[in-house]
Amino acid sequence: MRVDVWSDIVCPWCFIGKRRLEAALERFDHAGEVELVWHSYQLDPGFPRGRSEPVYASLAAKMRASTEQVRVMTEQVAQEAAAEGLDYDLAGALMVNTLDAHRLVHLARQSGLDGAVMDRLLLAQLVQARDLSDPDTLVALVAEVGVDAAAARRVLGGEDFAEQVRREADQARRWGATGVPFFVMDGAFGVSGAQPVEVFVSALDKAYAAARG
Repeated sequence: MRVDVWSDIVCPWCFIGKRRLEAALERFDHAGEVELVWHSYQLDPGFPRGRSEPVYASLAAKMRASTEQVRVMTEQVAQEAAAEGLDYDLAGALMVNTLDAHRLVHLARQSGLDGAVMDRLLLAQLVQARDLSDPDTLVALVAEVGVDAAAARRVLGGEDFAEQVRREADQARRWGATGVPFFVMDGAFGVSGAQPVEVFVSALDKAYAAARG
């Protein structure tokens, strides 16, 4: 059974959704048969590559709101994250273009480390407020979970996997995604957003039963 997941590394709901899916899998009787595949989806592909700016300031400019209004609006997501054991630092977080980070997720997929890399980058972005526009930071982070640092540096020095990142976002939209996180259970049952654990368990059960029905 395959579960496809689309996420963006700057998306605070995506880390929450990842944690809830993992909790659902702990309650799913057939978790040992599940293959998780992590896919790319950029929420703001037009943000300049190689640049970073405070998330609050970036959102305030985009929404024509004050940074205080943005802080109040993001309190809910921080509270939801805390319930999943995630201590978000959204006030310190930096907005970046995530194309290069996603390209490293694709590199990691070749050795089965895409989930580990996605987890490490989400943690770095949302909890640790690291600057993921910096190539040295990206290389160091993915190397922590077993990706070859020299291979990661080669990828960042070119445009490897860039087209795959774009194609994956297109695929998600064809399947009905309007944002992330977005989950597809065994190619049949879609779940949009960081839904409660019970919703994921139900979707996993239905997909498993339908495939073996």
